[in-house]
Amino acid sequence: MEPQLPFEATIVKALWSVDTRSLPRWKAWPIAILRVVFAISRDVLAGNLTLHAMSLVYTTLLSFVPLLALSFSVLKGFGVHNQVEPMLLQLLEPLGEKGQEITEHVIGFVDNIKVGVLGAVGLALLFYTVVSLMQKIEAAFNDTWRISEVRPFARRFSDYLSVLLIGPVLVFSAVGITASLTSTAVVERLTAIEPLGILLGMAGRLTPYLLVAGAFTFVYIFIPNTKVRFRAALLGGIVAGALWMTAGWGFASFVANSARYTAIYSAFATLILFLIWLYLSWLILLIGGTIAFYNQHPEYLTVGRGPLWLSNRMREKMALLAVVMIAKSFYRGAPAWTLQRLARRLNTPSQAVERVMMALEKGGLLTKSADDPPYYLPARPFDTTAVKDVLDAVRELGEEGLFGLERLPRLPAVERLVSEIQETLSETLHGRTIKELALSGQPPVDPSLELVRGEMTSRTGEQER
Repeated sequence: MEPQLPFEATIVKALWSVDTRSLPRWKAWPIAILRVVFAISRDVLAGNLTLHAMSLVYTTLLSFVPLLALSFSVLKGFGVHNQVEPMLLQLLEPLGEKGQEITEHVIGFVDNIKVGVLGAVGLALLFYTVVSLMQKIEAAFNDTWRISEVRPFARRFSDYLSVLLIGPVLVFSAVGITASLTSTAVVERLTAIEPLGILLGMAGRLTPYLLVAGAFTFVYIFIPNTKVRFRAALLGGIVAGALWMTAGWGFASFVANSARYTAIYSAFATLILFLIWLYLSWLILLIGGTIAFYNQHPEYLTVGRGPLWLSNRMREKMALLAVVMIAKSFYRGAPAWTLQRLARRLNTPSQAVERVMMALEKGGLLTKSADDPPYYLPARPFDTTAVKDVLDAVRELGEEGLFGLERLPRLPAVERLVSEIQETLSETLHGRTIKELALSGQPPVDPSLELVRGEMTSRTGEQER
């Protein structure tokens, strides 16, 4: 873990010195909220969220018109393409009259794009520009969720096309259904009855918030290359939706009093305000994603965004605990372990656990199933696998390529000491197997179950080979 500044360490100690599990809910909630606020403030000040927001602003400028042109073409087939302009006006409503001006220009560009005469190369470039925006968004959310792996190309292509082709239809359908329900004769009669009229009026005012929160929730579930719980995504969507609507109200007030900026920047004032609003929108969207991440992974609240540095003792004990837990589940017929389950059980960020598990995989001790998310299974029989192999796999992590032990200078005294340490370790752990360590103090395993497990391990090894 990267070192913390004294002030930051003081706040961490004050917020996390209290065990919220022993407190009543009404006392625990404020502390939990303060922890999340502190973590998000730390991430914003670190610059990652703002950097991604600025990158997305640039990509949006390049992709905005092609994205609308693609959506316009899809919606035209359903006869609802005329709703693009009102939706865009609502999106840019905080810009006031300047938003209407930008909308007119953008719609003019979209109308001038003739998809039918673009040709194969032009159509391919159109799709590439739009897909690049989706890739940038996914990269930003993957960074928020500490995910290094991206979707395979085939899956990215299919997922992105699904969103680009079906997403606009669903959005406009939801908006159309909401507008139809609020304008029916039944609703008009109900509004005349109190207190139903007041409740329906409040529901009408809350509908834009709910639609924005629902859209944000969908983004948080779909975009990151990991399984996001609905509860975490919903919490992030609600908070981000409220922030976005509030920021829109505040930005509209700012634009209404920006005559001096128009005088200074002249024709560029509209573009500058548009860029600022785009930046705020992306930043709020990323903050909501960060809230969803911390809700699902509270173990990261005290961890900065830098690399996680684990001591040798920590890695060795973590590897032994992980292998023992996997072995116990394997021999007892219990559910297998995923990375997220292991991280929660070890009370350690999954980023650190993943590195240790990677070492065990490279050492030939574990293998991952083809499930989504994958499960960890023995790569070879645990009854013949020495405990020392686990420690060796973790201790040798990072000795790849040119960075092996042979790179270091050789001093006789140090070489003798290292050899003595290795010999002592081998003597201490001689004959100790993973199975023995996992089943120590446990009732004997059913022989029939052990036979089945042995056959599964053999098949797994054959498939790997």
